[in-house]
Amino acid sequence: MISHSYLSELFSLDGRVAVVTGGSSGIGRAIAGALAQAGASVVVVARREPELTATVEELTAGGCRAAWVSADLSSRDGVRAAAEQAADAFGEPDILVNSAGINLRPPMGELGEEVWDATMALNLEAPYLLGQRFGPGMAERGFGRIIHVTSQQAHRAFVQSGAYGVSKGALESLARSQAEAWSPHGVTCNTLVPGFVMTPLNVRLSSDPEKVAALAARTMVGRNGLPEDFAGAAVFLAGRASSYVTGQAIFVDGGFSVH
Repeated sequence: MISHSYLSELFSLDGRVAVVTGGSSGIGRAIAGALAQAGASVVVVARREPELTATVEELTAGGCRAAWVSADLSSRDGVRAAAEQAADAFGEPDILVNSAGINLRPPMGELGEEVWDATMALNLEAPYLLGQRFGPGMAERGFGRIIHVTSQQAHRAFVQSGAYGVSKGALESLARSQAEAWSPHGVTCNTLVPGFVMTPLNVRLSSDPEKVAALAARTMVGRNGLPEDFAGAAVFLAGRASSYVTGQAIFVDGGFSVH
């Protein structure tokens, strides 16, 4: 016999508020949908309004509670403005998901300061600033979940990791520092580590059938990832079931990292 009350106690996000950056496409969109369907009121933060409105319309049409904020997360002022607008939608968030990112990876010898600065601003500094804005409030209320989406390049160098890999490695360190600071007060901080996922962020590789096939062959399940593969892990990390999981990198990669 299935106990729906037991499952609800573990995984329901009813009454919670989530902010998901990069939530209008790819992994971020799948996570935003999963959190909303689990009961959270979700604020989707991204840059392009057409994708934002389409995402929120899809969620609300399915009976979910959702709103969007169009923002430029590549500047400190943009991040701060986005945070305040996001909090205005449904109140201070209980869940922060940092999925927004850019994937600029010129060869190391050609990596210039402009690409370095742009990568660090969006992939690392924006999650830091959002954590500083929302983390202390979560700790004061006694519950919070911070989830960062990182990369295999946080752990190993391949396909020109460059500044991208550095930013994702630092993001995992940020999660551990956040966990050290706020987990004693009920705020867990973890990262989701994808394998190769067919999203717009990976168009450079996904447009090459031979590389796509080679990457799939490196997994244990025999295929590359899809955005919806992250739904269950995100709901788990966002809810009560993961209260004793913090400072961790959770690999959602079909065995890519251990094959």
